[in-house]
Formats: sequence, C-alpha cells, structure tokens
Amino acid sequence: MKRAAGLVLLLAACNPLDSDSPSLRRVDPAEVGLSTAGLDNVTDFLRDRVAEDAFPGGVLVVGRHGAVAYVSAVGQYGDDDARPVDETTIYDLASLTKVIGLTTAAMLLVAEDELGLERHVAHYLPEFSDPRKAGITVRHLLTHSSGLAAWAPLYLETPNADSALQWIFRSELESPPGAEYRYSDLGAIVLTQIVGRIAGAPLDAMLEERVFAPLGMGDTRFRPPPALSTRIAPTELDPWRGRVIRGEVHDENAFHLGGVSGHAGLFSTGLDLARFAIWLLDAYHDRLGRDDRPVLPASLVRQFTTRQPGPEGSTRALGWDTPTPGGGASSGHLLDPASFGHTGFTGTSIWIDPVRELFIILLTNRVHPTRENRALLRLRGIVADMVVQSITENAEPMR
Repeated sequence: MKRAAGLVLLLAACNPLDSDSPSLRRVDPAEVGLSTAGLDNVTDFLRDRVAEDAFPGGVLVVGRHGAVAYVSAVGQYGDDDARPVDETTIYDLASLTKVIGLTTAAMLLVAEDELGLERHVAHYLPEFSDPRKAGITVRHLLTHSSGLAAWAPLYLETPNADSALQWIFRSELESPPGAEYRYSDLGAIVLTQIVGRIAGAPLDAMLEERVFAPLGMGDTRFRPPPALSTRIAPTELDPWRGRVIRGEVHDENAFHLGGVSGHAGLFSTGLDLARFAIWLLDAYHDRLGRDDRPVLPASLVRQFTTRQPGPEGSTRALGWDTPTPGGGASSGHLLDPASFGHTGFTGTSIWIDPVRELFIILLTNRVHPTRENRALLRLRGIVADMVVQSITENAEPMR
C-alpha cells in the first residue's frame, strides 16, 4: 500500500523560532546564497520517494551562515498514523547519538583536561584491565579502531545492563588496537561508561545540563516522556518486543541498557539539530563567547571533525565521519572534503560543511514498519548533492 505523500513546507524570514531560543534565526534562502527553487526540488525528490515507500515521512532542514534557511516536511507519521509530519515531529536519531551526544560530551571533557585521547581505557575503567585490551585508548574508541567487535546481541545474551557491560569488558578483541577500522557500537558503549565516570553523572543528565538546555534544544532527550508520544514518529514493528516502537529507543541494546547510551537513544527534531549545527559551526570558526552557549576551543572542534590517521579504509574523524573519497555514501559527491557528518540506522543524517558554512539535516523513520526497507540509504547522498547545487553565491555571514 502506497503511503500518502503529504507535504508541509515551512519557511519564515528573520524571526526567532520560539521564545526559548532567540539565537536561532530563520531567513529566506536567497539571503544566505541559496536557491529556493533548487531546495524545492529536493523536497519534490523526497516527496516522490515517500510515494515509492522509501520511508513514511521526513523532515529536511538546511541552514547557512548561522541561520535556518529552509525547512520542509514530507509524508506522514506511519502506516497506521496518516497525520502529516511537520517541523515539530520528533525522530529516533539512532547513531546520530554518537556525535550529537557522546562525541560532544567527550569534547567538553577533553577541553577541561578531564579526558585524554591517548589515555588507556583501563585508566578510567579498571575493570577493563584485561591484558589483551591494555593498548586500547580513548582515541581508538572515537575512531572505531579499538579492535572491539562491531556489535553483539547483548539484549539476548545478558539479563540486565550491568551484565551487558561485563560481557563487553570480558569480550575478545577481533583485531589488535589500531590495526583495523571496524565501526563499533560496543566501543561507543565503553566510552559512555568513561564519560559517566568522569562527569559523575549519567550521559543524559550531563548533556541536558551542559549542552541541550543551554542551546535551547528542548525536544532533544533520551527516554522522552509519554506526553510527547503524539509528536514522535513510530519506528519498527519490532519482533523482539512484539509491538510498533514509538517513543522508546529502536536499538535493542540501547533499550536493554535502560534507554541511555552513547551509541543510540537520543530523540530530537530537525530544528533542535539546527541549533546544534549552528553552535558547532560557530565553535569551529571561533565565534563563541558572545552569549550563554557552551564554549569549545576552535582548535579542538577542528581536531574532532578532521579525518584522523588510521587503518586503511577509515574515513573517521574523532566520533564524526568525513566524506567518502570519490563521493557517494550519505555525503554525496559535492560537500567540501573538510565536511563532517554522521548517519543513523533509523533513517537520520546530518552533514556540516564548515567551508560553505552549510548544514543539511534529514530525519526519517525509514525502518517503519520494517528495517528491511533500505531504499533511503542510497538517497541521502543525492539529497546532499542537490542541496549543494542549490548554492547560488558565497553570501557573507549575517552577524
């Protein structure tokens, strides 16, 4: 059955989005060197993909030079919820949690000299002292080169969160530290424990206090309350839980860990992620300190978002990913090589081009009703290229 391909196009000019985030401006695309017609073509492309059942619905947010220039929403919440999505729709971010949440927390702690990239994991987690893992550093965890397995069905093999962590601590390495690139949820789970030990608080509490609240990201959180359920897009008809998942994390291991983990668990809206992207671009270009937003050194942000030396085949920065050489994948062919981004299994992505001061956020629930639908995976790079092609001029930042 084809899904309805409803469209809501939401544009405004130079006025705050809401009272709790006065720094987030919305402008006409032309004011920041973007073509409205070109961006409308992206929306048409996405709407056509909804009609082909690539995903039920989604939200696109494009911004440049510190402003949100274009927001569009296509499709509906899900097969059993025909309401059109809009800019307030909340999505399960899946692995965007790794960069919006975990990597950001790590940057804050590195900036304060509380976390060292070259420190061994066992320095922070004595229970991670197996001699075979003695060489694993924080840098290895952030670049997915620790040698830990990519994944394991912790939710099936362990009875609770504590035993799941012990399972990881005792697990065998699949390669020596630093020898191979292997994208690893298990490494992110280990780093989550390090961050929590240093911060003296769970990851969700740290991020809310130090990042989300100061940035006005009121719809970004782990374990959203039931009151928000009507705004949350459903994900999979999950055979393990025996129901359509809505408002609880799609990732089974994150659910098993209590819904809060560095590898998955965050929920958010496109506009909240725009707040985040603008903040990170301002940090990258050393423009923070003029307001109450958290301050990060520009040199540190550039380090974390620059591709790191590593095993063959790796495109990883620290936490973040970088464009695939030769183009393709979710980054497309046209983003500047200095760009950084990430994707999420549920159908989410964010790419930030610091040279063009451009960000592209696409949130969908492509796993609804089943994760076997993989059509979106080849579409994200096309979207990125179409947005870049909509640039008409290198407009100066509106400061």
